[in-house]
Amino acid sequence: VFTYFSLHRSTGATNTSTVRLMGGPHRCAGRVEIFHNEQWGTVCDHGWDLRNAMVVCRQLGCGAAVSAPTRASFGRGMDPIWLNGVACIGRENALVECRARPWGNSGCTHEEDAGVVCAGDVRLVQGPNRCGGRVEVLHAGQWGTVCDDSWDLSDAAVVCRQLGCGAAVAAPGRARFGQGTERIWMDDVNCTGSEDNIAQCQALPWGQTNCHHGEDASVVCFEEVQVRLVNGPNRCAGRVEVLHEQQWGTVCDDSWDLKDAKVVCQQLGCGTAVSVPHQAHFGPGSDPIWLDDVECTGTETTFSQCGLRSWGLHNCNHEEDAGVVCSGGEQQEHGRLLQPPHPIIHPGKWVLT
Repeated sequence: VFTYFSLHRSTGATNTSTVRLMGGPHRCAGRVEIFHNEQWGTVCDHGWDLRNAMVVCRQLGCGAAVSAPTRASFGRGMDPIWLNGVACIGRENALVECRARPWGNSGCTHEEDAGVVCAGDVRLVQGPNRCGGRVEVLHAGQWGTVCDDSWDLSDAAVVCRQLGCGAAVAAPGRARFGQGTERIWMDDVNCTGSEDNIAQCQALPWGQTNCHHGEDASVVCFEEVQVRLVNGPNRCAGRVEVLHEQQWGTVCDDSWDLKDAKVVCQQLGCGTAVSVPHQAHFGPGSDPIWLDDVECTGTETTFSQCGLRSWGLHNCNHEEDAGVVCSGGEQQEHGRLLQPPHPIIHPGKWVLT
């Protein structure tokens, strides 16, 4: 049983204690580091979630939390691991106001360093997901749109990077995702594509425009899909879950095979795929079924690159939740090789009954 402490009360720290994000594309995305005992250190990802990320983004003045990456997504730190089991409500103004295990009592490695991606001063609205939609920027405390005059992929690339959404796929104009109703804040935006923030790009002065909302600019990004294995004996075996629209959900086992599992294992740093348990072998999930009929070739480096059909579109139930067993999880409590019970070999894959 872990003992949790209020960091603020137990250390006398104030909400001005310094937090920073390192190793990311800009100051509002990266590995979480906190200053304690005259030294910077990292935060373990045990229990790390979007509520904790919300507090970090608020403390840094970086807008809303977009995601809470785990497994050292922004590289491994080298200093002490100061915090573990952080449990914010989400309304705190600083990370030190949240409950956590005592300072330095982590039991973690730097492969478990927590990360945060904050939106900063830009967001995408009315699109199919958080990585596509009408571009809106925050200025003078008010959200407004961007005119599509000279809007192109270089501009979209900056927005996608700022939101932690990967590469820009398209930069639609003419209010592709609907017309805004507030101010048109930016016009003639001319990014080089290397900027960390759209506010760093050349443009007309804020609010100076000759446009109407029928010319609102949009962005479509290639979203990197986070994946995890849950309810198994270790982090390298379990029910497959993917993160979409800030919510974890499952994958249907229709057409699920070793090629799909191989990509999951590689993305998680868990070696190669050993088996692909079907029929909710690791227990049925309770959240949305996000994906069905996944079609990986096995050569992809991340799950995002596989043939993923429309999110949430499926003909399954949770008794068909897909699972994965990777070679990286073979060492178990008693040193036994992890193999699923009663395997039946089918052409090209293993399934379980």
